[in-house]
Amino acid sequence: MDVILILRIVLGLFVLVSAIFFIKDLAAHKEELKGGKPVALAIIGFITNWLDTWGIGSYATTQAGFKFTKSSEDITMPGTLNVGDTFPVTLEALLFFSFVNIDPLTLVLMLAAAVIGALVGAGIVCKWNLKMVRIALGIGLLILAIVLASKNAGIGPFGLVGEATGLTGIKLVIGVVINFFLGALMMIGVGLYAPCIALVSALGMNVGTAFPIMMGSCAFLMNAACFKFIKEDKYDRRAALYLAIFGCIGVLGAYLLTKYAFSMYVLTYLVCVVMVFTAIMFFKDAAKA
Repeated sequence: MDVILILRIVLGLFVLVSAIFFIKDLAAHKEELKGGKPVALAIIGFITNWLDTWGIGSYATTQAGFKFTKSSEDITMPGTLNVGDTFPVTLEALLFFSFVNIDPLTLVLMLAAAVIGALVGAGIVCKWNLKMVRIALGIGLLILAIVLASKNAGIGPFGLVGEATGLTGIKLVIGVVINFFLGALMMIGVGLYAPCIALVSALGMNVGTAFPIMMGSCAFLMNAACFKFIKEDKYDRRAALYLAIFGCIGVLGAYLLTKYAFSMYVLTYLVCVVMVFTAIMFFKDAAKA
């Protein structure tokens, strides 16, 4: 059976169980779904997950949206973001698994590395100096954004943008090892998306191959984590519901635009913008530490 189909079936079953668990919890607490700021929550869910589909990530933007509109409490924000965005991110993964041709072995190993890293590697990276990690990642993203943009424009001695759809040999080993640590870093608040884009680009792969890798990694992790937040009652049900519904609409819109309106040339520049934006956010977070 096709590897992509197997991944879709497994993830589809996983999110179905998550959805049943989520809906049962909402039905048991119907009174919490009334009132609030539904328009603000709908707009936040749509915009942040549209941006997430383009690789910018939704955590910081959703957090900012909640604070600006005062539509959800800070105390439940981690759980709200995880539960609500589980469904849009899973939709991203299901769609982007076939966004570009990608070597099945590379995809499976990179996904597994990130998931295992998140599960067992957090204990390793939590001992690192988080401020220095963010500064190093920020510098790396800026350098790679400049190199990638130069390659795309044909400027300088950098050669052409990578077109590989898979990794072999030492490059595959490097990709798997680094993605393991990126998965672990995600568990302590360092986003996976932009570093993953930078990783596959640096290894000579088509930038589009980063999307199924990073979104698939996050989808499996978020589905696993959402059960804990729901069970422990550590999330805003109303906000999570709006994120789930309108986030999926935003994902679908962004995906269709990316797939049918953007060439790989344009997408490469979009990826460069994402890396610069994320680098600035890393520097900002490091300055606060």
